[in-house]
Amino acid sequence: MSQPILDEVRTRYGAVAESSLSSSDAGIKAVAEAFGYSAAELAAIPAQANMGLSCGNPTAMGALRPGETVVDLGCGGGLDVFLAAAKVGPVGKAIGIDMTPSMIERARKNAAHGPDGTPYTNIEFILATIDQTTLPTGIADCVISNCVINLAPDKSAVMREMFRILKPGGRLAVSDIALKEVLPAELANNIGAYVGCIAGAVLIEEYRRLLVDAGFSSVAVVDSQTDLNAYAQADGQSGCCSAPMSTSEGTPPANQSSSRLNVVSANCCESTAPVKALHTDIAEVLRQYDVNKYAASVKVFAIKPG
Repeated sequence: MSQPILDEVRTRYGAVAESSLSSSDAGIKAVAEAFGYSAAELAAIPAQANMGLSCGNPTAMGALRPGETVVDLGCGGGLDVFLAAAKVGPVGKAIGIDMTPSMIERARKNAAHGPDGTPYTNIEFILATIDQTTLPTGIADCVISNCVINLAPDKSAVMREMFRILKPGGRLAVSDIALKEVLPAELANNIGAYVGCIAGAVLIEEYRRLLVDAGFSSVAVVDSQTDLNAYAQADGQSGCCSAPMSTSEGTPPANQSSSRLNVVSANCCESTAPVKALHTDIAEVLRQYDVNKYAASVKVFAIKPG
């Protein structure tokens, strides 16, 4: 993925971070519930941590235990970090990594107000890319991630970084989008599909191979059978933001067609009138294509040998 496309991803997700989207919006809450979060889980964390960007619930499958250290790659507003923090308890730690400054800012604001109104004490948010987290080697008992690795330009580097920061015997519990079959060129080169976590995804078998090549064992990439059209429920929700989108053009990821991705400017808000935003981009892709034919929400498990 070229730098212009990476910048486009950062900018569009930054605009979401600067919006008012939260679990208070019925459609945003519905997306989270469709991908495995219970109403009780969503009520137990800051509403602003959920922006309708998940494709699963990795904390529900991570078997997290008190006292563990958990690292969330691509933490966004902190949804999974807050849930993990409750599971690992006050002697454990939950660390969120995100490359978008406004996402980290939003997550840190959320962390300042815990369920009882006091700040969370076992949470840290770090601005970094998920292939270069800046964390010490062997820090994590479990690495989680939610619908982010598909956006990474170098997935091999991400797999190696997850392996590095895990303790021997540590584990992955990842929710992501992977492909069931190769995308048609017009979908593979659609920027809305890329930022919507479809066009940057790799085939399920390729996902498994990348983890094995990084050194992981007991690798499983399982289709959750969740309907990806659930994302359409978030379209049209409130969420005016201030950061405009940039217009750029770049080359597609290496696993896709050599045609150039068409990157179209899409302001979240201009003056006081909200216009096209990330969730609208995703909804348009869902209307144009049978996305479930090509892609799947997957549950990813793996272990770093002891």
